[in-house]
Amino acid sequence: MKDNKVNLETFPNKYPKRGYTITITCPEFTSVCPKTGQPDFGTIIIEYIPDKLCIELKSLKYYLLKYRNEGIFYEYVVNKILDDLLKVLKPKQITVTGNFTARGGISTSVVSKYLKKRN
Repeated sequence: MKDNKVNLETFPNKYPKRGYTITITCPEFTSVCPKTGQPDFGTIIIEYIPDKLCIELKSLKYYLLKYRNEGIFYEYVVNKILDDLLKVLKPKQITVTGNFTARGGISTSVVSKYLKKRN
């Protein structure tokens, strides 16, 4: 993204010792193909096991909207979302999946994962 400022908000996880999973599905993700300038559409799925923090959904929605006019490859956007979420959440585990709609007869799915190392 053009601005490096990440405006993702969090709130305290009241059950940090419990290993529960949060799944967030964003079915209206849009960006722009950096080669053609054509709009790209997809579903972003964020699945994570929180540690001390959880993501606040309204801030996540506005964060994802920042990609609407961004010329960015699928592989980069999925990994960028993962990196930004890692910075603010520091989760025990997180997976970001991008399922992008077909263009020219080809659909693409990109999965990026992080697993916190145990001490």
